[in-house]
Amino acid sequence: MVRNRTLWVTAALLATTLGVAAVPATAAPVPAARAATACPTGWGSLGKTNSAGTATPLTNVRTGRHDCYDRFVVDVPGAGAAELGFSVAYVDRLYQDGSGRPIAVGGGAVLEVRVNAPSYNPETGTPTYPGRVAQPLPGVNLTGYSTFRDTRYAGSFEGVTQFGLGVRAHLPFRVLRLADHLVVDVAHTW
Repeated sequence: MVRNRTLWVTAALLATTLGVAAVPATAAPVPAARAATACPTGWGSLGKTNSAGTATPLTNVRTGRHDCYDRFVVDVPGAGAAELGFSVAYVDRLYQDGSGRPIAVGGGAVLEVRVNAPSYNPETGTPTYPGRVAQPLPGVNLTGYSTFRDTRYAGSFEGVTQFGLGVRAHLPFRVLRLADHLVVDVAHTW
């Protein structure tokens, strides 16, 4: 009797296994977190400029990491998007405006970011941004970034504030003007 029961259980398990194996396999959907990210292309690496300008002083610089690019943001509270002028371009070496002093910036390439806004109050001359010339940007930590390697403050001269952004290589970038912010995104790859 035990032998018959064992035989029947074995047969039932075998039938179930064969039945499951006969069902065609279907691909399970990939969870959103694992899906490949489609990264934008076509930004280019040529210099980008806009001649607008504002006397509204900038107050902060911050960075952010994204799936396809690293982001550099200059905060200019009270400035409208149309007022935010800039010049962003790759340079062989960063030179401080006014003095011509070279400023070392780490990385495989140097992106010079000029914002047509002072880092001081134009009426009083009081600094509105705590950066020190030739030093890394205060409060910016690039640990874990894919593209950014270094940041340097180059000062503010005649209403234009200058930064050096050290990047891994000569990569495509874009510049966005938003109310209160100038944004520079540098792609992780071509």
